[in-house]
Amino acid sequence: MRTLLRLTALCLVPLALACTETVFVDDGGALVSPPVNVRYTLEPSGDPTRPAGILLSWDGVGDPALAEYRVYSRGSTGASFGLRGSTTSNTFHDNGVPHVQYYVVAVDLDGRESAPSTTVTVDERLALERPLTLSSISLDRAVHLVWADNAFAAAPLRFRDYRVYSTRYDLDANLCDADWVIEGTTVAPEFLASALTNGAPRCFAVAAISVEGYESLWSPLRQDTPRPDGRNVLLYAHAADPTRSGLRFWNDVNGDGRAQPAEVGLVVGGATADADFSVRRDAADSTLWLRPEFAGVGMRLYAGAPVADLTDVDYAPAGGYGRGEIEAVPGYAYVFEINEGSAVRYGAVRVTHVGRAYLILDWSFQPDPGNPELLVHAGLPTVIVTGFDVGG
Repeated sequence: MRTLLRLTALCLVPLALACTETVFVDDGGALVSPPVNVRYTLEPSGDPTRPAGILLSWDGVGDPALAEYRVYSRGSTGASFGLRGSTTSNTFHDNGVPHVQYYVVAVDLDGRESAPSTTVTVDERLALERPLTLSSISLDRAVHLVWADNAFAAAPLRFRDYRVYSTRYDLDANLCDADWVIEGTTVAPEFLASALTNGAPRCFAVAAISVEGYESLWSPLRQDTPRPDGRNVLLYAHAADPTRSGLRFWNDVNGDGRAQPAEVGLVVGGATADADFSVRRDAADSTLWLRPEFAGVGMRLYAGAPVADLTDVDYAPAGGYGRGEIEAVPGYAYVFEINEGSAVRYGAVRVTHVGRAYLILDWSFQPDPGNPELLVHAGLPTVIVTGFDVGG
C-alpha cells in the first residue's frame, strides 16, 4: 500500500498575516512489518559448551510485498551485527557453534528492510541441572539405566527430555573411550540400552535437555557389561536323571570368544567335566544340593537371605569360594568363580523352586574375562543396581 506524507510549509504575504500550506508527497511505499515472536532451539552435540547448531524460527509476515528474511548476528555483545544469511522460510538453521545474539528483518520486493525483530540471546546459563546419579542393571544384550530426575523436578516447564550416551570401556585401565555415541532420548528418568554385545563393557552418561535445546553437564559416568542370562531352567537331581543334572555356563564351541545363545546356559550331564555344577539329592532327607564339578569351579552363597530377582545379583565378591556342596533353597542366589587357567569368569544362579526330583533356577554369566559384574557393591543400597561409577 502506498501512502502520502503531509508536509507543512510556511508562506509569507506582504502586509498580511503569516499563513501555512499543506502539500502531499508520495513516499514510494511503506516497508513490510518486522518479524515477531523470534525464538530458537539449540541442537545438542554431547558437549554442553559447543552446540551442534541453532534453529531460529518466527511468525511469518503475511504481506504480499515480502521477498525474503535476513538474519543478523554477532559473536559477542560488544561486536557489531553482521548479515548471517537470508531465507524465504520463517526458519533459519545456523550450523556449528551459535553466535551470541540474533535478530531478523523482513525484506520487501524493492530490497528494503523492515525494522529489526526483537534480539534473541543464546545464554548457556539457562541450561538445566545435570542428573545427580546414574545406576544400571546388567541384562542379556542390554543394560537398564536409571538416574535422578532432579532436572525435571527443578524446572518442569523448561524440561524437554534426556539424552543417553555410551562408549566403550577399558576394564583394566578403568577408562571410558573418547568416542561417545548417542543411545537415544527419553522423557522418563530411565532407559533400556539394547542390542548390545554380551561381555563388552560400556560407559554410559545422561544429560538433561531444556526446551531451548540447552544441554546440561553430564551425569556421573557409569560402567556396565551386558551378560547372557536364562530364566526357568529345569535341572534334575543326579539320582533322578543324570543326563540333565548339570549346568555349564558357557562352552565356546567355535572359539571366537563371544558367547552366542547356543553356547550358554547348557544343561548337561552332572557327572562329567562339561558341568560347572550339578544337582545332588541327599538320600537322608531328599533335599537338593548344588555341587561344583569342573575342577576350576568355586562356589559360594551370595547372601544370607533370599534375593528378589536374578538382577539383584550383580558383582561377584573377591573371595570366599569353595568346593563344598551348598543346599539349594528357593529365593537364594549362588555365585560361581570359574578358573580356566588363562582366564577367570563368573556366573550366578537364583533358585526359584525346589522339589524332590528337580529344581528350577535362573542363571547369569559374564563372558568378559576377569569382569566380576554379578554382585552388588559393598556399601551400595540393596536395590537393583549393577555396574559402577567411572572416575571421580
